[in-house]
Amino acid sequence: RISFKVVKYCKLKAPSRTVEREMVKSAGDVTEETVRRAVTALVKNLAKQQVGRKRDLIQDQQAFHLVVALKKSPAKSSNMPIRLSIPHPLYDFEGAEVCMFVKDLAGEGHKAAKARLKSMSSCGVAKVMGVSKLKANFFEYESKRKLCQQFDLFLADDRIIPSLPKLLGKVFFKKKKQPIPVDLTKKDWTAQIRKALSATYTHLNEGSCVNVKVAHSEMTEEEMVENTLAVIAGLKDVLPAKLKNVQALYLKTNESVALPIFNSTPETSSKIPTICTTKKIIT
Repeated sequence: RISFKVVKYCKLKAPSRTVEREMVKSAGDVTEETVRRAVTALVKNLAKQQVGRKRDLIQDQQAFHLVVALKKSPAKSSNMPIRLSIPHPLYDFEGAEVCMFVKDLAGEGHKAAKARLKSMSSCGVAKVMGVSKLKANFFEYESKRKLCQQFDLFLADDRIIPSLPKLLGKVFFKKKKQPIPVDLTKKDWTAQIRKALSATYTHLNEGSCVNVKVAHSEMTEEEMVENTLAVIAGLKDVLPAKLKNVQALYLKTNESVALPIFNSTPETSSKIPTICTTKKIIT
């Protein structure tokens, strides 16, 4: 005699694409409170790092960076800096040491630029250098390194930006001091320079990570939070596929670990749907 037993089998049902989309938050949904907690933790960590250090080993400013991990890398890299507006400038217009590279011909073009800037009040540029002088006097690595350290920010006539990476070398790119393009064909150079100094910049390369300086240690925590949120909002206009392409966002200082403030990995639902069936087996 053959007997049968009814057994119930259940298996997990994969969530539909619609459910997945609902579980994945957008990078644009990063809350102010999340950013504030990260900023507070980094500020406290920075204060601990400086305790016991010699005064000459403590840097006057520590940069705060937003690190953007992308799902897909950009199709191609670009040497042109991407401007991102922020409510609180990273550089004091009156106190920043700024060097500007200009287009010249046989060493003569920079003299006219110097004369024009000298006639403008509060232009903010400490030094004007022609491309010919850059080629002649800064062809060795050590001279480029010293030039990079000498100034807070570098500006350049946007017409010569494509030729500068080869002339400046890797040191400027490692220090994130690529020259910022300024439209010197406009009449009001002071307005163009002020516009350049009142923003932050990033570059898109062929990698899957984007780094943006959003604040520095002399800012208040409120200013750091507002700058970070402004940069996140601005990324939607410059990233391929906009914020949908953002895998994760982190905040860090020069010497800290990266604190996550957003991750697009879907969270496991507390109630996962199941599919149940019954089968007869011989006992």
